Amino acid sequence: MDSDKLASLFSDTVATLSDCSEMKEKGFFHEYRESDPLPSAKTLEEIVDLCRSIFFPGFYGRSSINKHTLKYTIGVSVERLHNLLIKQIAAGLCFTTKTKQGESNEPFYKKAEEIATKLLQELPNIRKTLETDVIAAFNGDPAADNVSEIISCYPVIKTLINYRVAHELFKLEVPLIPRMLTEMAHSETGIDIHPGAQIGNYFTIDHGTGVVIGATCIIGNHVKLYQGVTLGAKSFPLDEEGNPVKGIPRHPILEDNVIVYSNASVLGRITIGKGTIIGGNVWVTENTEPGSIIVQAQKESKNNSINLSESY
Repeated sequence: MDSDKLASLFSDTVATLSDCSEMKEKGFFHEYRESDPLPSAKTLEEIVDLCRSIFFPGFYGRSSINKHTLKYTIGVSVERLHNLLIKQIAAGLCFTTKTKQGESNEPFYKKAEEIATKLLQELPNIRKTLETDVIAAFNGDPAADNVSEIISCYPVIKTLINYRVAHELFKLEVPLIPRMLTEMAHSETGIDIHPGAQIGNYFTIDHGTGVVIGATCIIGNHVKLYQGVTLGAKSFPLDEEGNPVKGIPRHPILEDNVIVYSNASVLGRITIGKGTIIGGNVWVTENTEPGSIIVQAQKESKNNSINLSESY
């Protein structure tokens, strides 16, 4: 192809790709408003690193930390975290709110500072919850020699740090940023937890790769999942125009002390009773009684034994 034809091709292609009117109408083009902050994956990575170093000092961040420098180091990290959170929360608010050119973004920063401060107040509680998750992972894996190994190596802890911070931001109605945080963990560990899911204490995921936990899941205390587990939804109800109805509970509820083994799929707004054990590669779409054992061949409980083909 000669240079003139190639230049014409480039020009036509660029013109077509630059016609944003239809893209903007469909929501596929975000137009930057001057002076608005932008969500930054790089900054969010620093936020995650700071959170990890605050929750588990010496395992993440500065390895040379000791009891004499701990207070100073955490103080510096908390201050830095607060400043970064304000900017990223404000970025999320601006990014998802339609405003006019020239309109001040000061209200977004004011609200972002309030939210960031509330999150900082929750950091001690988040750490206490994460400590229970570490204990659950250690007690649930005979291959682990000590909790240091769990904190340093296990993908579930890295994922839960992201998730538990993101969940607090989600409860504070921060747009976009919570999902970015959990998707960063998803990319890092292969564990996909929506920030809207509600997860109790002493939670763990063994191995982790391929686990999916949906937005409206409710998980009790002392629950353990294995790799490849899906806590998902079935087909979505549609509105009169054929669009999925959003914002409705559509994922399972797992009560306390439930264990779900690898590659099981638990689907729909069902309740898995306390102490239930679900075997690997099982498809569960109905409620289970407390103490049930669900395997491929049969459903067993304390009082009965039912063939799966009859109940599912």
